[in-house]
Amino acid sequence: MRVARPSIFVDRCGMTLDQLRVFVAVAERRHVTRAAAALGLTQSAASAAIAALEKRYGARLFDRVGRGIELTDTGERFLPEARAVLKQVASALNVLEEIADPAHGSVAIAASQTIANYWLPRRLAAFQEAFPGVRLDVVIGNTRQVEDAVAEGRADLGLVEGPIRHTELIRRLVDRDRLVLVVAAGHPLPSAKEAGRVDLRSVSWVIREAGSGTRAVLEELALRDGIKVDDLAISLVLPSNEAVREAVEAGAGATIISEHVVAASLGSGRLQSVPIDLPRRDFSLLRHPDRYASSAARTLTERLTDRSRDVLLSHN
Repeated sequence: MRVARPSIFVDRCGMTLDQLRVFVAVAERRHVTRAAAALGLTQSAASAAIAALEKRYGARLFDRVGRGIELTDTGERFLPEARAVLKQVASALNVLEEIADPAHGSVAIAASQTIANYWLPRRLAAFQEAFPGVRLDVVIGNTRQVEDAVAEGRADLGLVEGPIRHTELIRRLVDRDRLVLVVAAGHPLPSAKEAGRVDLRSVSWVIREAGSGTRAVLEELALRDGIKVDDLAISLVLPSNEAVREAVEAGAGATIISEHVVAASLGSGRLQSVPIDLPRRDFSLLRHPDRYASSAARTLTERLTDRSRDVLLSHN
């Protein structure tokens, strides 16, 4: 038997969980319509929930700017508290659901782009087939955003590429990724300094935003050569792997990127790889040691890490 999920929670002031969910969804998306769609509500219902909160407490949570909305100072202060309440309620429900049926529950997952788009989907599909009663909620960000989500309790599990800053998190290897330096077909190749190395300053670079795994690799290569990323010729900074790939295919410059992302483009000849020695990049699973892990989260962790020993041996 599955434990019924309460639709509302009323405190002594009359605030409901549904209102908190709407507030957080709107705050994260900065858009009422998209938030309503994500929650399965009408736009009018979402707007009414926000209006009820603001009227009840006499506080403006959002400023309406043109067609968009922005959090007010009050909204910014309220957001982490609202997230904390929802997280605590979700944890309580997970405990009850696990007691009622260990094969049910939900797992909040944050994953960086390469993992989320190319490595994770088939593995989650296989897990869902084995455990159809478990709901998997996935959000995508860069490595910094993912580790922050795990550290702050907004995600039960995180999956990232490369090093992390939050040393308190438990990190387990799940796979390794091969990186490649690519340019468009027919594009001049970067000048070689020596075998396996290129002159980084001779390249026009297309890169991801700060905090992404592939940018961190370029930063490490630059540091090895005694220079900073800001010293390089950066033509474009883009927010996704796919945007980077498309720009490089169009001749905007070179990039360092996961082979997963450009495999089809290399195979079709739209891109060419440049011979360079690049480090293999770890795909790691993150969890917080002090936060409750449901049976569903533990089972998913075991499924995603059961190949880690084979991965280590095959790449050593």
